[in-house]
Amino acid sequence: MFVSVVLGLLIVYANNFLINRRKKEFGIYMTLGMGKRQISRIILLETILIGIISLGIGLVIGVFASQFMSILVAKLFEADMSEFHFVFSMDSCIKTCIYFAVMYLAVLIFNTMTISRYKLINLLNAEKKNEKVKMKNPFLAVLVFIFGSSILGFAYWEVTENVNAMQTAEKLLPPILMGIVGTILIFWSLSGFIITVVQKMKNIYFKDTNMFVLRQINNKINTMVVSMSVICLMLFMTISILSSSLALRNTMQRELKEMTPVDLNLYKTANLQESYKKYGKEIITTELQREDSRHSIKETLINNELDMNVLKDIVEIEIYTDNKLTWETFFGDSLNEVKEKFPGLAYGTPEEIVKISDYNKMAKLYGINEYELNEDEYIVLCDFDSQTEIRNKVLSKGNYSLNIAGKEYKSKYNECQEGYIMMSTSHTNTGIILVPDSCPLTEEMKERYLLSANYNVETDEEKQEIEKIFSGNSGTSRLISSLDSNGIELDGFTKISLREASVGIATIVVFIAIYLGIIFLIASSAILALKQLTEASDNKQRYTILRKIGCDEKMINKALFRQIGIFFGMPLVLAIIHSIFGIQFALNLLSGIAKSNELLPSIIVTVIIIGTIYGSYFLATYLGGKNIIKED
Repeated sequence: MFVSVVLGLLIVYANNFLINRRKKEFGIYMTLGMGKRQISRIILLETILIGIISLGIGLVIGVFASQFMSILVAKLFEADMSEFHFVFSMDSCIKTCIYFAVMYLAVLIFNTMTISRYKLINLLNAEKKNEKVKMKNPFLAVLVFIFGSSILGFAYWEVTENVNAMQTAEKLLPPILMGIVGTILIFWSLSGFIITVVQKMKNIYFKDTNMFVLRQINNKINTMVVSMSVICLMLFMTISILSSSLALRNTMQRELKEMTPVDLNLYKTANLQESYKKYGKEIITTELQREDSRHSIKETLINNELDMNVLKDIVEIEIYTDNKLTWETFFGDSLNEVKEKFPGLAYGTPEEIVKISDYNKMAKLYGINEYELNEDEYIVLCDFDSQTEIRNKVLSKGNYSLNIAGKEYKSKYNECQEGYIMMSTSHTNTGIILVPDSCPLTEEMKERYLLSANYNVETDEEKQEIEKIFSGNSGTSRLISSLDSNGIELDGFTKISLREASVGIATIVVFIAIYLGIIFLIASSAILALKQLTEASDNKQRYTILRKIGCDEKMINKALFRQIGIFFGMPLVLAIIHSIFGIQFALNLLSGIAKSNELLPSIIVTVIIIGTIYGSYFLATYLGGKNIIKED
């Protein structure tokens, strides 16, 4: 619906220019005796025919283009395309027709209203009529420019330096409104003082056709403040959406490979009854459940009739928690400072504790860094950006001490180290504390068992068969059926399921982002192109005067090129400035999912897309304008 509104406004805008181009034609019709109602009927029939033809062609192209778009985005994520098949959605087709009909109904109403206001004398003299030029007070324009720039500067600060305060939708609204208002004020003020500044630079102002170009630009900016502001904001959304979504895609694809090094993770609660008491849960457990919670995962699998030969490289570890060691106690004296910056965190969460030898066994299987510890040291593993930032503030004090299981330990490093024990789609480890094997952790502190393994097969087809054992249901998996019948809770992830879920979400996000970005880009380019072609037609007599006073075709074409270039360039330049801060804000919102170091390739692709589409419209506009103003 949002895209329909954008495209509907574009169609009305384009139609307005086309109707204005035909004023003299309508004037001749009226001179010959045709009434306004008959003219409206002609335009009605024309609009309906054009709508039917464009809708039909658009539907045919859209059906096939959507399949291509799906394949393209799926290929970006290396998704499995073996199940892909051609799809035609009747619901989507019906909605498209309805939205398109509403758009053209708006056009019909607009056309009828426009024709009803026309007067014969104005229609016949339309080509001779110029827009009224209102020169703004240069001093006022400078003040407005400074005020608009200040508003934008404050909005930029809000979404970057003060981004942690942007926790709710209502807090996002003021910076957005400030950005819109600031953009409008910038374009309103441009025409007022640019001409004044350049006029004082005589060598530039009187060189070639600069005076003519500057006057043309000054006149048109006055009448296009809202249009230029809307175009700028649409370009800003295009750049931000494309860059952020492609950065998200690159990050997710890379981290998915890094964070799924084995085929299987299984975990279950240890000491079930004690664990429930620890968290104040009143849950009745059976004797079988309590007995199983004292078994390792491997023992549970064997007891539930799993053939262990389907697995290889099996590593199982134990994870502990100490009720006296929570996030709150970890931050200690820095807690209030941390709470101010991150007020929404669950600071009562117990820290996860793993023995160094257990972690190194898991790290060796994963192919990641292994660590060493002295008897009085600990290490904090954390790779989730926001958590790493606040933990590092505490650890940076040096030799930061923690009481773990009744014994004092000091930090080996002044910052968090990278590492994890469970697979994920991205770096989401918020904190694991590694302790020496001699740490007096008790059986009551044992929280969970974690098992990692690979499937004992080589081909993808064979892995899919084993996958059904662990990710199927009680009707398809003997293991799951046995676990369900005994009431045993055994959870986990598989590499295949994680990758399928991640690719599915990322594909939807990137698909929508590319779609919206290109829609905004085409709408912006089309509006500018239509406006400039109309201006070229309106100003044809002015270019004729240039020829009469001695300008050759090269100078005239150069003047046209610069005029169109400046009009295409101004909203793009401000949109790029907006995007520098908008992308930072988007990456802050997506911290832990999208990384800033993935931004450069995304920006390069975005530049190529914008350069191709926007540049094509610019070139087509210049060539079309040159054809319009050429001497008969």
